[in-house]
Amino acid sequence: MSIVIILLPIFFVFSIGYIAQRFLKLETKVISNLALYVFVPFLVFRTFYEQEIDYSFGYLAIYMLALSLTLIAVVSILSRLYGFTETERCGLVLSSAFMNNGNYGTPLVLFLFGAAGMETAVILMVLQQLLMSTLGVYYAAKGSPDHDGMRAALRAVRRMPMVYGAIAGMVFHWLHIPIGAAASGVDLIADAAIPIIMVTLGMQLCNIEVKSVDWQKLSTALSLKLAVAPLIAAVLVLFMPVDTMTKQIMIIMAATPTAANTTMYAIQFQTEPQNVSSATLVSTILSLVTMPVVIYVAMTYV
Repeated sequence: MSIVIILLPIFFVFSIGYIAQRFLKLETKVISNLALYVFVPFLVFRTFYEQEIDYSFGYLAIYMLALSLTLIAVVSILSRLYGFTETERCGLVLSSAFMNNGNYGTPLVLFLFGAAGMETAVILMVLQQLLMSTLGVYYAAKGSPDHDGMRAALRAVRRMPMVYGAIAGMVFHWLHIPIGAAASGVDLIADAAIPIIMVTLGMQLCNIEVKSVDWQKLSTALSLKLAVAPLIAAVLVLFMPVDTMTKQIMIIMAATPTAANTTMYAIQFQTEPQNVSSATLVSTILSLVTMPVVIYVAMTYV
């Protein structure tokens, strides 16, 4: 019951964003850009500025890449078995291979582990954003009529504000550059990032229109994202020489719903936008049921 209680405030904030968008009809892209280009980079900067980057960072990067590539391999096998087209395969990759550890996972870790878990959560968020802006954009573009995967991915990486925030934070940390009185301003903006991105997800979910559902693709995406992904993560962390809390966070964040950004990529490149949108919306709703199970198992047996 306590695990469900932890999730309720998160879904409450999502609901506020959803209701606000339903009635106010705000320009979601403007607010999303504000979060992505202003608030989150300051949160990332603060994390990398204050944290000592050690060998565990490399293990987290290996883990994130291995998890995504394994899911993509599973999708490719299933697509061949089901006779999916290349566009359908790419759409299924977008629906199942990338987790929502920004809007959803990072706040969840904050509620579960407090400030102690936020450092790991933010690093995973940055790594996931890097993967979505490379592999995610690549598959979105690869499934589009233009087939401009590699060039689109490279363009997306150059526009990634989180990465610049991380680089700046590491440089300031390594060179011992003090930020003085600006630290209070950084804290104000960084602390606002989590609620802003949570509200933004609620607004994005409100904008999703599910007109037609391909139940085979949707059920496959949901199974991979909510059940198979945390199982793969549990196997991967067995080989990672990191502490128990980090392993738990890695498994829990792997079980988060389909990333909201993949919906935007699918719409932008017209790669199965209805199916990807459906997976984002339904996986977020179903996670209220599946996430407590994953949290309980991860925190009991890992």
